[in-house]
Amino acid sequence: MTEQASAARSVTPPSWRVFHATGQPSAGAAPDLPQPPPWRVFSGSPLQSSPPDDAAAALRRLGTVQEGPQLREEEINAVNAAILLRRPLLVTGPPGVGKSTLAYLIARELGLGRVLPWSIVSRTTLRGGLYEYDAIGRAQAIAAWRAGEAREPGSEPASAPDLGDFLTLGPLGTALLAYGRPRVLLVDELDKSDIDLPNDLLHVLENGSYEIPELVRAGDTEVSVFTDDPQGRAVIESGRVECAEFPVVVITSNGEREFPAAFRRRCLPLEMRPPSREQLVSIVVSHLGRRPEGVDDLVEDFVTRLEGGGTQSVDQLLNAVQLTTAEGFEADGEGLQLLRMLLRDLSKGR
Repeated sequence: MTEQASAARSVTPPSWRVFHATGQPSAGAAPDLPQPPPWRVFSGSPLQSSPPDDAAAALRRLGTVQEGPQLREEEINAVNAAILLRRPLLVTGPPGVGKSTLAYLIARELGLGRVLPWSIVSRTTLRGGLYEYDAIGRAQAIAAWRAGEAREPGSEPASAPDLGDFLTLGPLGTALLAYGRPRVLLVDELDKSDIDLPNDLLHVLENGSYEIPELVRAGDTEVSVFTDDPQGRAVIESGRVECAEFPVVVITSNGEREFPAAFRRRCLPLEMRPPSREQLVSIVVSHLGRRPEGVDDLVEDFVTRLEGGGTQSVDQLLNAVQLTTAEGFEADGEGLQLLRMLLRDLSKGR
């Protein structure tokens, strides 16, 4: 093998990888995803319409597309393994390192439409992620419908309120609908959840399906319900939802607690490290659309703080660069004090 051929081979990504962390959408059709293993094949129906895109959210999170990968090789491999094996990614790392941004990077590059964000707090429940049922609203609508019929005897009866108009699927419930291509679900900061939520997720993540008891009891063959997408609706058959393609699930954690072994067994771990100097400059350019004067000094200061054991967020660097590029701003005296405040160590709480 010639030296030139050897060099070309070294930069060619392995064929099993469909995600290269560039954030660059395909110029033509979205790339085909690898076939799932036999134990992760699902057969949900009916197939739903293609999900909407959300270019504005992707732009806020990622900025414009830049050349070159935005992740390290081992991080890219972990994402591709999760896509191939149809398993959730459990992403850990310090705050502000870009864990939740990863979901938007995957969605934009692979053309998977709008990310479904599910922000976790201590009061979050599995049912809230799957669906919400407005029982009171439906009871009031039925009472109003019956009252209207009683006031207008002999007229053509109005239709009773549709059960589906009072059911809204949550982010998790929407992600598990039957789509031709997987949705991207962002389960953000799962470590802030109630202690039972990770265990409650086990069945759903393993089986890729769930039931809505209110629809099962109603006995309707097909019901149209609202989804987590803006103005979105989906048809559910016999009260049961099953995916056709297991979603790309990105679960983030700041490491505030340990998860049960049974939950971790169903996930692929990915520990994200702070971006390199080159990646930080690329992030700044992608968000600002240019390389401002003095950005290298700010990046060097930011990296020095990280290497000194500080807890820093990339957002802090972006804010500092934006401030220094403001017309009339001077990075001395009070300006310098303000910059130090923006780049403060987040672990110290001040």
